[in-house]
Order: sequence, then C-alpha cells, then structure tokens
Amino acid sequence: MLDLSRFRSLLTEYYPLFSILIGVALISVVLGPFQNTDTQLEFSAASGVLRWGMPFMKYAGDMINQPPLGFYTEALVFKIFGLSFNNGVALITAFGLGCTFLVYKIGKNLYGKPTGLFAAALFALTPWQLALSRSFLIDVQCLFFSLLALFVGIYSIRKNSFKLLLVSGTFFAFAFLTKFYAIYALIPLGLFYAYSRPKNLRRIFTWVGAYFVPLAIFFFIWYQVVSGQGLLGAFANTDFHYFNSGFVPSYFFVGNFLLSGLGWWFLAATTLSLLIGVTFRRLFSKILVFDLICLATIIIVGGVNTVLGAGLNLSSPYLNPIKYDYQALPFFSLLAASLASKCFSVLNSAKSREKLAKRIFSLIAWLGLGLLGVSIFLNLGYVHQFVASDYIVFRVELNRVVGYSFFNYEAIGRYSPLMSVMYVGFAFVLSGLLWAGRDKLGRLRKRT
Repeated sequence: MLDLSRFRSLLTEYYPLFSILIGVALISVVLGPFQNTDTQLEFSAASGVLRWGMPFMKYAGDMINQPPLGFYTEALVFKIFGLSFNNGVALITAFGLGCTFLVYKIGKNLYGKPTGLFAAALFALTPWQLALSRSFLIDVQCLFFSLLALFVGIYSIRKNSFKLLLVSGTFFAFAFLTKFYAIYALIPLGLFYAYSRPKNLRRIFTWVGAYFVPLAIFFFIWYQVVSGQGLLGAFANTDFHYFNSGFVPSYFFVGNFLLSGLGWWFLAATTLSLLIGVTFRRLFSKILVFDLICLATIIIVGGVNTVLGAGLNLSSPYLNPIKYDYQALPFFSLLAASLASKCFSVLNSAKSREKLAKRIFSLIAWLGLGLLGVSIFLNLGYVHQFVASDYIVFRVELNRVVGYSFFNYEAIGRYSPLMSVMYVGFAFVLSGLLWAGRDKLGRLRKRT
C-alpha cells in the first residue's frame, strides 16, 4: 500500500531539482547546435584523437593549442556513439546539466536548499549558459570539473578531511587540463579555506602543497612525456599574440557583454542581493561571507579580462568574454538566487518595525522578488529568440555589433511544433521552483 506521507516527503525532497534538470534538458532539445570557427577547430581536434591518438586538427603534428582532456573525453563519446557534431554537442549538454546540478549542491551547501534551487534555475536558463551548453566547446567541461573540485574542496575543509582534499585536487587537475581558466576556481576555494581560519602554519603548507600534487603529476606526464611540448610550451597560448587593430576597446566591454549574457534584470537582482546582504549584515551574518566570496570571484575574473582586453589591447580576451568570464557565472547565479531567501527574511523582520520602516522593508523585499521573477521569465524570451535565429552575437560594445557570435544552422522557427517542447520544459522549471517555495508563498498569501 502506498505510503502517502513518504511519497509526499520524497516529492518535496527531490521533485524541485529533478524538474529543473528535466526542464532544462527539454529546452536544450530545441536549441542549436550552435557553431562557429572555435567549434569547428575543437571538433577537428577531437576527431584527430580518433585518427592519430592526439588532438591534431588537420594533419599529424598540427596540435590544438589547448590542454588535452576535453578532446579525449569527446573522442571517447565518438568512439562509442559515432563521429558526429551533434553527438559531441549532446555530451557538452550533459556536462551543462552536471554544472547545473553542482551549482545547486554548492548553493545548498553554502546558503541553503531554496537558494541552491534558484541558483540552478537561473544559471541553466541564462543566454550565456544556454549558448555554451549547446556548442561544441570545452569550456563547459572545464566548468564542470572546476565546480566539482570546489564542491568537494568545501566538504574537505568543513570535514577536515585530507583524503577529500586530494580528491578535490584531482578534480582541479582534470579541470586545468581541460582549460586553463580553471585557475579561477582557486579563488572561491582559497577564500573559503581562509574563512575556515586554519591556525597551524605547517599544516597549511602541507595541505596547499598536497592539493597541487595531482596537477603536477598529470601536467608533467602530458606536456613533458606524452606530447613533448615541454612545460613552458604549455603556456605559449596564441590568445596573447594578437592585438586589436583599428579601434580602442572600451574598458566597459565586460559589462556590455554581461548585459547580453545575463540581462539587466539579472544584474539588478545580483546587485540588490549584495546590497541587502551588506545593509542588513546583522540579519545575514551567517551568509554575508559567502556573498563576499562570490563578489570577489566575479571582480577578479572580470578584472583580469578587462586588463587583458582593454589594458593590454589583446583581441581574444576582448572579443571572447563569454569564455574568459565563464567561471564567474555560477557566482552571479548564487548571489542573485540568495535574494529570494533574503527578501523573505526582510519581510519577516518588518513585522516588528515601525510603520515607515515596515513599508520600506516590504518595498525592498517585494522589489527583490519581482526582479527574480522577471529575470526567470525573460529567459523564456531569450530561448524563443535563440530558437528562431540562425545567427546570435554576444556584444561587447553597445554601439557596435562586435563580440562573440554563433551560427545556428538548425533553427526551427518561431511557429514550429517543437516550440511546445520548450514551453513544457519551462513549465517543468517553474513547477519545481513553485513547489519548493509553496510554504513561503502560502504564508505571503495569507499576509496579503
């Protein structure tokens, strides 16, 4: 006989997350695959692994100027399911769903389950993530291993586990050998370790040194032994060889990209979340440090990109913030998602305030919830636009059409029956969020 109480408990626990993952998977079905020059080069490198056993692009010796792990992962999928661009994109989409799951787990671990769920939904439905997760690019694989290293690393610090630390270091090595942008994962992990206030200096050096042992081993094996490029040759990236010509990049190009990759409402929600956390720091003393860790990660990643693209006038960092700043996307999502819980807490604290303060607090809280709601619904508009467009560009300047672009040779059009799949997927995501927040929404309804 069905135990209704147990069924309800299981539904409450797992439905919100599964509905988000299922919904995002359905939405992904109608998108892309997106292609450009980078996707073709990486597809050639993965194909080269099958042909020569190395990520050569056009002929033996023509090795792609990227770390190898992502191409071997893709080649394994090609070996099992057949060599096709769509199979490769399907793998990247699977890694994208894995990133969504890890954003949820990190958010739940740091802020609580509601924030984890909102962060996963916001992250997965941003134009930024949707485009990359439906493209044959190794960036999503890199982010997956980076988030996995961060998640396990947080657990190792909290549980004081040296074994888990080595596991986290191994995942970081996987991330770094997929793409060097994984280095940014050390920012939040390092700050979280500093927040834990380790006291034994000898132990600090031991733990930090041990963390990089797996990376040192894998790095040496690939670059010195297998590929013969040499350790220094690994850092001879062509991204630092080409400069912008004919124009001067704006120092605001990263912000301009964020407007097309995230949108005004998402950025406004992120900003308001940070402001509420700082303004009501006594109320949010337990999570304010995590807000600051997210903020520090975002500033450092965006700052480095700005220096490279505008300060040093390098063309690749200037045109490709969609990839250079990708490691910051989960932290935008975590900051924005924490706004929901903060708004409910502010509403509760307003009960004991004077009349004027109560109105101000209520206004701030409802504004925050409105920003989150609009951000999520606007994502549906972005998806609708992506489905119908055979060309999209993430602009880095407001007054010029310049930036990182994709072609969609399988655009289905606005009136295709497949659009219904997108709407069903979006309904799944919304149902999960509404189910997770039904108790708090019920209390709000009674109050109003």
